[in-house]
Amino acid sequence: MDNDHEIITKSANETAKVGESLARGLKARIFCLYGDLGSGKTTFTQGFAKGLGIGSRLLSPTFIIVRRYDVPKSEKLLYHIDLYRIAHFDGLGLEEIFSDPNAIVIIEWAEKLGDALPKGRMDVHFLTLAHDKHKITIG
Repeated sequence: MDNDHEIITKSANETAKVGESLARGLKARIFCLYGDLGSGKTTFTQGFAKGLGIGSRLLSPTFIIVRRYDVPKSEKLLYHIDLYRIAHFDGLGLEEIFSDPNAIVIIEWAEKLGDALPKGRMDVHFLTLAHDKHKITIG
């Protein structure tokens, strides 16, 4: 990835603030998140939703796979997709979600999509460091 931007966060609150900031300066429609369990993906997504003006608390869609939220004061929808427990994507409607111009999409465990990764996406990588710090690479 060229022009990567790295951020070190020292708390969950700082990780959420990175997501919030990215949402406020929205430069993409689809965000693919990569990182181990506990690396900050869901916390980042909660901050991202806040940055879009979504007031309800986001819950991880680990067991239901896709959660949809209305973005206030717009026709946009936020889709929060968690592929952690998924091996096959048939019937999930991901292509329809990806092609919807009103959809803003965050995909946790995006690497599971392989060749089906959407074009025009922004990749966000999370790495857990020592002392509760996290490195977030956006590119």
